[in-house]
Amino acid sequence: MKIDPRFALRPLAAALLLGCGLAHAQSTGETALMKRLDQLAAELAAVKAELATLQQQRANAPAPAGQAAPAAQPAAVARTAPAAQPAPVAAAPVAPAEDTAGGARYSVSAGSATVIGGYGEINYNRPKNSSRDAQADLRRAVLGIQHRFDERTKVVTELEVEHAVSSAGDVGEVALEQAYIEHQFTPTWAARAGLFLVPMGLINENHEPTAYYGVERNFVETAIIPSTWREGGVQAVGSFDNGLTLQAGVATGFNVNKWDPAEGRESPLGAIHQELAQAQARDLSVFGALNWRGIPGLLVGGGVFSGGASHGISVTKSRVTLWDLHARWTPGRWDLAAVYARGSISNSAALNNEFGIVGSDAPIPRNFDGGYLQAAYKLWESGSYKLKPFVRAERFNVARRYADGLGPIATPNGLPTERVLTAGANFDIGSGVVLKADYQKFKQNKDLDRFDLGLGWSF
Repeated sequence: MKIDPRFALRPLAAALLLGCGLAHAQSTGETALMKRLDQLAAELAAVKAELATLQQQRANAPAPAGQAAPAAQPAAVARTAPAAQPAPVAAAPVAPAEDTAGGARYSVSAGSATVIGGYGEINYNRPKNSSRDAQADLRRAVLGIQHRFDERTKVVTELEVEHAVSSAGDVGEVALEQAYIEHQFTPTWAARAGLFLVPMGLINENHEPTAYYGVERNFVETAIIPSTWREGGVQAVGSFDNGLTLQAGVATGFNVNKWDPAEGRESPLGAIHQELAQAQARDLSVFGALNWRGIPGLLVGGGVFSGGASHGISVTKSRVTLWDLHARWTPGRWDLAAVYARGSISNSAALNNEFGIVGSDAPIPRNFDGGYLQAAYKLWESGSYKLKPFVRAERFNVARRYADGLGPIATPNGLPTERVLTAGANFDIGSGVVLKADYQKFKQNKDLDRFDLGLGWSF
């Protein structure tokens, strides 16, 4: 029988300590001896408790096929174990949690190296003034897979299908939403390389339907900050004990040569993003984001993204820059949020002239921006059910200003700012299923007023 050296040395250590204690007692008295013995007894009890915990963890941890059970990890390495941020293959999942910086939610079981998760939503939209245009849609279904190669390295992938059916004759689309490797160098610093979500706004990195209010994603974080905006590149992620998270890196960017007036009217950057699909990469971009969670329930942060967008294809050199500020506070039953984002495309007048879209009803804008304020309240809760009504006021403009010098015609005025008031409620069924209903009222284009219903899930 193999004997743990720690146990073999205990009698000798006890004898030595006792001898030292007696000698000390002769010089300092019996009181000092008893105090020392009490201290040693407390330390011995702490060691026994720690050993029992380690043995229990070892006994409960299942070993991967063909491998022995791993030894207990030190505390510094344990911090890099698979976070259930953003579900095991053959074990019952536990409640999902959220990654500290990016990624979707996943359920994780102890000892699982491969993790499966996903989310989806089915929405119903009924315009107030045009019932014939009512529409139901499986907006998206996403399957995510994480695999941990070791305690420090993992791969994260997400495959998305939009609108239920994807083919040459359908509106559906299949796309990789994320595909990156992450390696944890220290308990504080990690690096990512591949296709990842850009850390901007409140919902770009955490965009599951259970993570935001309302049937549809808000307009500021779809029209100004493109929804599920991702780029290919490398980034460093630092998570500090004071609640600060830093993300910074180099990535692919936008391509102004792709400008499409119809798409540009919906989202200027959505019309020229590349999604790492044979992306033009002569001009790269840099980005950075800071988020602070030093006070429980409070998140304050911002981000910036900037890079060349001409890639040597157009004669005119252009740069796209986008920045945002955001905050979220959850005191008690309240959930309060605010976001402001502003973007610009440099040399847009010369680009419009070069591309021959001067007379278009949607030339490339010089500036665009938007912001919203949102308040939600947990009105009722019973077991796993929660009813959370909310209201959101948005202002956004996809073409606040056009650059001067658009050829022989006068520079058009910027578009009017759209204002949208959304009121509704989320009804949570457990931690992974939500029913939604809301009504949206538009200030400029009243034909867009509508009633929405939604079903969403995340696991």
